[in-house]
Amino acid sequence: MDARWNAAEGVAILLERAGERLRRRRVRECLDLLDRAEALGADPLDTGGARWQACMLLGDFAGAWAVSDAVLARADPASFNRRDCPFHRRAVWNGTPLAGRRVLVRCYHGLGDIIHFCRYLPLLAGIARGVAVQAPDAMHALLACLPGVRAVFPLGDDVALPDFDVDAELMELPHAFRSTLATLPAAVPYLTVEPERVAVQAARLGGAGRLRVGIAWAAGAWDGGHRSLPPERLGALMAVPGVDWVCLQRGPALAEAGAGMTFSDHGPRTDDVLDTAAMMQALDLVVSVDTMVAHLAGALAVPVWTLLSHEADWRWMLGRDDSPWYPTMRLFRQPDPGDWASVVEAVAAALPGVKLPGVKLPGVRPRAGRVGR
Repeated sequence: MDARWNAAEGVAILLERAGERLRRRRVRECLDLLDRAEALGADPLDTGGARWQACMLLGDFAGAWAVSDAVLARADPASFNRRDCPFHRRAVWNGTPLAGRRVLVRCYHGLGDIIHFCRYLPLLAGIARGVAVQAPDAMHALLACLPGVRAVFPLGDDVALPDFDVDAELMELPHAFRSTLATLPAAVPYLTVEPERVAVQAARLGGAGRLRVGIAWAAGAWDGGHRSLPPERLGALMAVPGVDWVCLQRGPALAEAGAGMTFSDHGPRTDDVLDTAAMMQALDLVVSVDTMVAHLAGALAVPVWTLLSHEADWRWMLGRDDSPWYPTMRLFRQPDPGDWASVVEAVAAALPGVKLPGVKLPGVRPRAGRVGR
């Protein structure tokens, strides 16, 4: 009895240490601790969440899919798409093959996640008998433009939906396709905006001759704000000469803009994602924390610099200043937890090296990658 108790205590200690190493992004140490915990009898499903994240941070997609496969193999059929669970916690895809079937894709996560992973919808349409999508209203216009998407429906459990053979959550599609770093669907742009809408947003800007840079400094509050750049840090960026800053921030954080933050865009700002996308097309560069704005710029092939906290999401991996998901993106990372000062300093130092583009016509997007690196 004592031996079993000691083993259980040892497993608990190892799992706690593994979680701490993962938060500090000492990922290989985390994996070693998970291996030791399993050798002492830990259930692989209890270590699976940390192992999945660690594998993804290392770019080991196959290792992550092995964890996902193990979860599917032991899942209760009644546990899929349960209405008593919040949308973002629901597992939907039960492993049924998608090829040749009518597929309903459910978009249960945030807007940034939807923009990031909707690149899989045309890929899915190429193998399925039909693709319909259920998504938040704000995403309908963008998703409806993707090749192969037959229809887009509102999000909700009581919405009338078409007949389908299998459903999957959008973020489950990389697993279904067994994506690797070599096979990611990374061609951009995969989202588009009408030139007429771009022209309307371009008219809100000042005259040409200065670098036009859009900025978003705050992510959603659900994660405790660790992805958000404190507004008081923005002064150093606003002081960089030769830059016209354009406000891409929306939501409650917009009210936190300080008196020293001067923006060159005039007229009303809307929460319409298409308007935000159109404004990006009129800019030379987007600077954003890890939020919807960064994903949207990347999906549009607009040069974008993404500012990351030290405990950045698994999709940004480790130690990279580029992203295999977005060819026009450059990553600026906190060297230590909470160190936004170093990130701002690096961005401010890099901005003077950005070359002004040639004359742009309304509705014409700058060439992808011009200032992305």
